[in-house]
Amino acid sequence: MDAIALEAKENMGKTIKNFEFELLKLRTGRASPAMLTGIQCEYYGDKIDIASISSVSCPEPRQLLIKPYDKGDVKAIVTAIHAANIGVNPINEGDQIRITIAPLTEETRRELVKRGKAIAEESKIAIRNIRREFVDLVKESDEYTEDLEHQILDEIQDVTDEAVKQIDELFKKKESEIMTV
Repeated sequence: MDAIALEAKENMGKTIKNFEFELLKLRTGRASPAMLTGIQCEYYGDKIDIASISSVSCPEPRQLLIKPYDKGDVKAIVTAIHAANIGVNPINEGDQIRITIAPLTEETRRELVKRGKAIAEESKIAIRNIRREFVDLVKESDEYTEDLEHQILDEIQDVTDEAVKQIDELFKKKESEIMTV
């Protein structure tokens, strides 16, 4: 595989990783510490991830338990979870925070799937943009013969097709998780 196609594959891989990260944030009706990924709270004047200043566990399928390492951080964590607007209500129990995940209604499930589709489509667009950049790079370059240019363009298209297929598979898996009661 040509170096340009490998670089395109690497860039598309980053887009897929970002898509996986975004899918983690979608609720599935079960509690998961990944729901809190990316939520930052105020910590001595700085913003820091909740997982960095506390332990997050899942004692029951529909419950998260957050135990800050410093009990003084409980209020900041509760405030950050409220501000993140992820559809949960944290309960301050003094030295820990409990989050009970309500069962998803059919309407909520459909809305989450719709949001997941939008994220998947954005990722596919990003992959197609990467493909376009590399195709333009190859076409503008005068250092390739016509045959080699076609071969590289075919390799870039194969890498693009594989990346789009991977996003579709990841989304289908997440969709089935969301729709499972």
